[in-house]
Amino acid sequence: MSRDRQIVAGLDLGSTKTCAVIAEVVGELPRLPLAKVLGVGLAKNAGVRRGMVRDIDETSRSIVAAMRDAERMAGVKVGTVTCGIAGEHVSARTSPGVVAVSGDEITAEDVARVNEVARAVSLGRDHELLHDIPQEYVVDQQRGISDPVGMTGTRLEVEMYLVTVQSTAAQNLRRSVERARYRPAELVLEPLAAVGGGSTGVAIFHEGKIRHLASLKYAGTHVTSDLVAGLGVTQADAERLKERHGVAYQPLVDASEMINLPSTPSQGARQASRELLSHIIHQRVDEIFQLAQREFERAGYGGGRLPAGVVLTGGTAHLPGMVELAREAFAVPVRAGTPEQGISGLVDSVQAPRYAVPVGLVLYAARRLAQGGGGVPSGSLARSAGVERWFGPLKRWLQDFF
Repeated sequence: MSRDRQIVAGLDLGSTKTCAVIAEVVGELPRLPLAKVLGVGLAKNAGVRRGMVRDIDETSRSIVAAMRDAERMAGVKVGTVTCGIAGEHVSARTSPGVVAVSGDEITAEDVARVNEVARAVSLGRDHELLHDIPQEYVVDQQRGISDPVGMTGTRLEVEMYLVTVQSTAAQNLRRSVERARYRPAELVLEPLAAVGGGSTGVAIFHEGKIRHLASLKYAGTHVTSDLVAGLGVTQADAERLKERHGVAYQPLVDASEMINLPSTPSQGARQASRELLSHIIHQRVDEIFQLAQREFERAGYGGGRLPAGVVLTGGTAHLPGMVELAREAFAVPVRAGTPEQGISGLVDSVQAPRYAVPVGLVLYAARRLAQGGGGVPSGSLARSAGVERWFGPLKRWLQDFF
């Protein structure tokens, strides 16, 4: 790898697949870093369930396979990866902070002090801080300030969004990456309203702020399990049928269309209507969307109070009919989230919802690297006077993605 090239890698460990993306940091540095996609890799993964590593050896094997393919395509070797993390073990809350301004105008040290006050809360047993993101600052009751440095005032407040993860879950993920002979530079929350394999993450954004996070226990693997029971096929065959013939919105399917099912010694050749396959998928996905709708209502965003709509990402989001069913369930605009902005290179290779997370991770890593933050482990960032320098890339990444 050329010493002049800056290479980043994003790794999304899902419950069915591991997705890896390798990119070069290009663009107008450090103001406007972009990610030039050089290589992608995809491998099956049975070692993660509902966002948690259950089998380190299997997860490590999957990482090796995905990264090997991405490195071959990119023609480079990488040593450090930025990993996504999500699941029911992730929790979040808003924490306020307030300090008196020390001089005539607000300095970076004042900002660091108020941030420290906001994050000085008990995280509970077996939890570690993943992100502490300033949502907004308030100067003498003037709200909506993103950077108060240089302003005049006597009282500085911050609304901080704290994201924590279960320490054992984070450690097992890091250990899986390390066993695959890579270094986890940082664990980053997958802040996407995603329909994934083992769990469905719900994230609500409004006016550039994270308003609500939740993890639902039903997702793509439950759809596959329903097909196993409903069609009398194996898990592997159910996954293949879902990928080849699956439609999430039943009205899109021709009632007369038939599909071939795997034959068995006792039953021989079999067929089923594609409408039945779609009906099974439709029912389970609609249930997942109804659970997501309850989360919207819990957060105060029910009844169509999502003017920008819903973005679906993850492997299951690529199923035909997902957008149509989501529009019916949520009664708001819906789109499948495919990576588009801020990337160049092998763009066609990542134009699918399953790559939204790893591409987002390389964009995040590119911005961190461009601002001098590459390779610094998470949890060690938030104690310096230049604290906003570290938080800026994450906050802008979230805002740009949505």
